[in-house]
Amino acid sequence: MSKKLAINGGTPIRTKLFPAYNTISEEEKKAVLQVLDSGNLSQYLGAWTHDFLGGPTVRKFEETWCAAFGVKHAVSINSNTSGLFTAMGAIGIQPGDEVIVSPYSMSASAIAPLVYGGIPVFADIHPDTFCMDPRSIEARITHRTKAIVVVHIFGHPADMDSIMAIAKKHNLIVVEDCAQAPMGKYKGRYVGSIGDLGVFSLNYHKHIHTGEGGVITTNNASLAERCQMIRNHAENIVGPKGVTDLTNLIGYNYRMTEIECAIGIEQIKKLPGLLAQRLENVAFLNDSFAAFPAFEILPTLSDGSVNTYYVYPIKFNKEIAGIHRNKFVDALKAEIPSAVLRETAPLVGAGYVKPLYLQPIYQQKAAWAYNPKLYEGHVDYSAGICPVTEQMHFDVLFTHEYMRPGMTREDMQDVVNACDKIFSNIDELREAK
Repeated sequence: MSKKLAINGGTPIRTKLFPAYNTISEEEKKAVLQVLDSGNLSQYLGAWTHDFLGGPTVRKFEETWCAAFGVKHAVSINSNTSGLFTAMGAIGIQPGDEVIVSPYSMSASAIAPLVYGGIPVFADIHPDTFCMDPRSIEARITHRTKAIVVVHIFGHPADMDSIMAIAKKHNLIVVEDCAQAPMGKYKGRYVGSIGDLGVFSLNYHKHIHTGEGGVITTNNASLAERCQMIRNHAENIVGPKGVTDLTNLIGYNYRMTEIECAIGIEQIKKLPGLLAQRLENVAFLNDSFAAFPAFEILPTLSDGSVNTYYVYPIKFNKEIAGIHRNKFVDALKAEIPSAVLRETAPLVGAGYVKPLYLQPIYQQKAAWAYNPKLYEGHVDYSAGICPVTEQMHFDVLFTHEYMRPGMTREDMQDVVNACDKIFSNIDELREAK
């Protein structure tokens, strides 16, 4: 039989790399030069003075973020990970407290409670959104539960009405991990403004970035103050500031620089346009992928909700296709290349991250927080505790980034053509061992 698929030695649909995703241009260069010319690259002092809250560009960045995202307080930090750690400290997580987390997210979303001795408890995801299922959240609540870390995974807003109702019922604190969902909305409200705290990422591969960086948002002045203290050597200023509740107020250096914040101000201005381009590309792919019965794509949101599509998730039906998802993804990788600056990292992958509770740190309970003198409960990290997550990861879900701004219609059409070629020659894959 003649082999047509590239994975079997045929000619691929495309060999030219896709364009890089680059949001940096002249505006950021000009802003950085202004900071460099000032000679003031960071104005923070770890003491209770005017400069405890940083320099003028840091403060302008935080004000700009508040205005753009409709929140009262924004606290810049050097990463989303630092922001999650700070949030756990600010809400008072202590040894023995349980925090309900997602098993299907970047590792920091779940590891954060362990920094303060809290215990991560994994709730399963919903198969239609990949965010935590409120029913699973409620089933995990015990008298030790202190908080919920909600992840708006892939840019899709979680079911915040249900989650906030559960939190209110059980007197729990809600932290929103918005790393993948800047300017995402849930029923007209920006994610990160609904729970008690929101945390955003400005890592280099997010919608907008400052290289490394992040932002904590809140409408609670007390929580904002605690985040500011933890960010910048809290122990030095609690005395002069007159703070009496010292819970978790041992500080770190989680500060952003003036240069990063100068870049961030310009990036915020670009975010609405970048998101609009992303959603326009998603609409094109939604229409195009509808031709493939083995694909199930997320429905378009309504009620004022906005999915920001950090990645584009697809559920693959192996019964309809007659092959496993992994075979399809491998075939797609062979038909089309990666992108400039991403030569060794394909823009498509099977699943997302291995369910976090299967990582060695949880399997071995290799953290001081699990000491039975500190934690008298029992937490289960065995395979099977989150069956939907495992099904999605190992058999059903694949994600890609072919909707990023900078991708032309011709670029995306190559992706569609590659999928069509695979399905048109599916017998090659079915017969392959």
